[in-house]
Amino acid sequence: MREFDVLESRIGYCFKNGLLLRTALTHTSYVNENKAKDPLAESWERLEFLGDAVLGSVVSSYLYEAFPESDEGYLSEFRQHLVCEETLARVAAGISLGEYLLLGQGEQNHRNRSSLLSDALEALIGAIYLDSEKRGETVGEIVLKLFADEIASCTNLRGGDYKTRLLQLVQGDGEDILSYEVEKESGPAHDRVFSVVAKLNRNIIGRGYGKTKKEAEHNAAKEALVLFGMMKEN
Repeated sequence: MREFDVLESRIGYCFKNGLLLRTALTHTSYVNENKAKDPLAESWERLEFLGDAVLGSVVSSYLYEAFPESDEGYLSEFRQHLVCEETLARVAAGISLGEYLLLGQGEQNHRNRSSLLSDALEALIGAIYLDSEKRGETVGEIVLKLFADEIASCTNLRGGDYKTRLLQLVQGDGEDILSYEVEKESGPAHDRVFSVVAKLNRNIIGRGYGKTKKEAEHNAAKEALVLFGMMKEN
């Protein structure tokens, strides 16, 4: 049985060059601590660099084709969601990638840390790209399969303003209640500034400011989408 058979089964790809896969799973801490007994070990950093670019290309191409009605702003937000650390970590956790990481002693208790998982997943994508004969075509198919659930969330949230998208996100089974409350009003009558909080049930999930209540609600919803990992903070 190959060392990483189960992992290869989970990602749906069997490596021809097993060393590439091993490198994609090797953290720099392992390399530094094992120079004597494993002198040929190489960290995933270069593969991570490549995988980041490959992932961005695959995701951008998919979104361009899948959402012909969406403008550049929405496409950028969707891409940011799909390639951010939190999303990558969720996808990596879905294939139990943390179990296979080669780490130094100081990192052994952190193998499921988001930053490690996201970096390793990018390195894995880079390794698949280099190992596969068809490269872009093969890695594209694998990325779209691994990210299927995250892509589905983008599909469900396409279009609409921030309040609409937040409502779609939190609706779930219909039991959660999304509301907006004016927290504070300040400034003279002709130049009021409203502070509004977005609440999910009783919990504050976003805060926004604006010259009108509508604008403040819009900004509170945007902050909530950032909190839930659906957007990156500007």
